[in-house]
Amino acid sequence: MPVGATVQVVGLKQTINGLGKIDKQLQKDFKSDATQIAQPAINAGKAVYKEVPISNFAKDWTQKKDGRRIKGFQVSKAQNGVKMRFDTRRNAVGVILIEQKDQGAAIFEVAGRKTPNRLDNSLRIAGFPVSAGRTRLIGPAVYKARRGIEGEMLKMIKSTISTVQKELN
Repeated sequence: MPVGATVQVVGLKQTINGLGKIDKQLQKDFKSDATQIAQPAINAGKAVYKEVPISNFAKDWTQKKDGRRIKGFQVSKAQNGVKMRFDTRRNAVGVILIEQKDQGAAIFEVAGRKTPNRLDNSLRIAGFPVSAGRTRLIGPAVYKARRGIEGEMLKMIKSTISTVQKELN
């Protein structure tokens, strides 16, 4: 149940897919450079997790409807759960996704954004409100860091496009 925020640069999806068709190594280098550029947003996503939001939230629990075990919220796991990946599928909304892969932290991020529930009420009282379709902490942190990322990413895309054009000529 990954949760994330999206950074989108027009033409990035086509550039990544085109690089894969031309030269796989060039695509790997591009992704590596993009990961370095996105590092401030990844770090911002990790930095928002400082403490367990409410008491007893760190404990594992069992889901009532199907008996599935849910891992509790742990700050270190929440920080390590912030990951970046590329999504270049045709119907993808964003290309660079910064996601929360830790189960407890992902539940914390989205609890109650579709329908209110007890966990959402407790989190709101503790000062962690959420709007429909949003996340509590990771989304706002990534959106603050994205302006610098988009500018650097555009520079890299233009550089890569010119490199590809030189190789083709």
